[in-house]
Amino acid sequence: MGGEADPSRTLEGSPWPDDVWGAMPADAAAPVPSYLGRREAAETLRKELFDVIRAKGYRELPEPVQLASGAWSRHFVDGKRALAAGADLALACQTILTLLDDRGVDFDAVGGLTMGADQFAHGVALLGDRRWFVVRKEPKGRGTAQQIEGTALGSGVRVLLVDDVVSTGGSIKKAYGIVRDLGAEVVFATTLVDRGTTARPFFAGQGVPYEPLFTYADFGMEPVGG
Repeated sequence: MGGEADPSRTLEGSPWPDDVWGAMPADAAAPVPSYLGRREAAETLRKELFDVIRAKGYRELPEPVQLASGAWSRHFVDGKRALAAGADLALACQTILTLLDDRGVDFDAVGGLTMGADQFAHGVALLGDRRWFVVRKEPKGRGTAQQIEGTALGSGVRVLLVDDVVSTGGSIKKAYGIVRDLGAEVVFATTLVDRGTTARPFFAGQGVPYEPLFTYADFGMEPVGG
């Protein structure tokens, strides 16, 4: 999250949607009972997802380890390990779609920088009936030398940018620059967990709404760069 932890983004106080986008797959983790109200159903999705990440992807280590950003921390969140089961990935992607629906944001394509964005690009596209793409870290060194795999991006394409666990947001910022240079419009950006304080002001400066599903505050961690 940004510089200050926003209490409205905590598990107990999050302003979540008045509707749940679409229907969960039959084998999705913890399906939402139909008798729940719309807001309660959305909050249930988020709480179930937090429990999955906490149980399967979060570790507090005895010694600090270096993160992709170069920072060091004893708290480690492995988003790929947390969502390795198909039902758990479906839950995360459904939660993203719920957020977008609540914010009134429509989009044509979803993706971001490989590998943090890959699972969300595919899962959200599948559940939301949208197109997916992934951004290579460097252009392919053969054939067409393209840097975008999946759907073509260009003028008139509305893009949802995604990533898994970010600290300084370097990966999602790089993806934003490449997508923008192709002429597509980034209409929203989201991440599974934001451990830092730099992604939000970056996107605010670009005029792009940015909301992580969870922040460092949800896990009781100190922010990276804070």
